[in-house]
Amino acid sequence: MQIEQKTTGRTLYIVPTPLGNLSDITARAVQILQGVDLVACEDTRRTGGLLTHLGISKPMWSYHAHSSVMKTRRLLEALDSGKSVALVCDAGTPGLSDPGTELIQAAIGAGIPVISLPGPCAAITALVASGLPTDRFFFIGFLPRRTARARRILSRAVALESTLVIYESPYRTMDTLQLLEEIAGPDAAIVVAREMTKIFEEYIRGTLGNVLKQLQGRELKGEIVIMCHGNNHSERESEQ
Repeated sequence: MQIEQKTTGRTLYIVPTPLGNLSDITARAVQILQGVDLVACEDTRRTGGLLTHLGISKPMWSYHAHSSVMKTRRLLEALDSGKSVALVCDAGTPGLSDPGTELIQAAIGAGIPVISLPGPCAAITALVASGLPTDRFFFIGFLPRRTARARRILSRAVALESTLVIYESPYRTMDTLQLLEEIAGPDAAIVVAREMTKIFEEYIRGTLGNVLKQLQGRELKGEIVIMCHGNNHSERESEQ
């Protein structure tokens, strides 16, 4: 049953947007985008394209990872004045390795209602299709660029014996897989997902050692989600 979703003033709506396939926008997300006073978005060009596709015209305010405190304050003032705001990112759910957390925290601190809509999320979409255990998983998001810091984070995460979910750029995927192999071992189960919901969607499955061989010399494109399960180093240590 479809229930019409009406927006209310002085409310921040967290609105997930499609990862790639525009058909994945929910009816409720469309209703919210139609009803709000303004849209806070990561890239006005990309969000503008989505709104045009949906036949929606709304004022858009740029709000991204490098936005100043002043932009957060300006959006907070708009909310406090009675306006309703939809927070979106380029693709997926705002706040998960995407801009939005600061604004959400500021709105909560100011007593402004925050309503989160369910919808597309790259981490969950990739995880459930990976075939790896989903009863316990650890979302890392993007690793730090410094190898030493990334190694520390991965070492602690692998010790949890959960499925790790990592966002990565195609340019750093091989480096991250090699680092994972050092920490989790070549026999750890790995799935590399790319271009989800798009024409060239692909899941590359196997052990770390095997997947590294498969990808050697291959040019990767699109957004990447890496999922890893296995703690071979800890297992070997416990056997000694």
